[in-house]
Amino acid sequence: QVRLVESGGGLVQPGGSLRLSCVTSGFTLDFHPMGWFRQAPGKEREGVACNSSSDGSATYADSVKGRFTISTDNDKNTVYLQMNSLKPQDTAVYYCATDLAGSSCLNIEYHHWGQGTQVTVSS
Repeated sequence: QVRLVESGGGLVQPGGSLRLSCVTSGFTLDFHPMGWFRQAPGKEREGVACNSSSDGSATYADSVKGRFTISTDNDKNTVYLQMNSLKPQDTAVYYCATDLAGSSCLNIEYHHWGQGTQVTVSS
């Protein structure tokens, strides 16, 4: 049974940093593409960052490129999203996902999702 449990969200001031964690179970993490997504109230869910291979490469949305970093720790079965230089526009519920169904890992075509964690960027 696939399970994803997210944590690390909270309230942070503009320019601050947060590190989100997604603890996984029920599958081998190093063989599964992973993605981070976010959704604000009234907005569509959008891709933020993903890793579709085991070579360390990653793909980022233009809005977060240079500020966010996705990484995995296979021994801990955990995927992380390091978020730096946060902006109010980054405020959203953040989700991790696995088992890609589409051709691009930034698309929302995944079979399994976590419960989400709230990130609020405000002064």
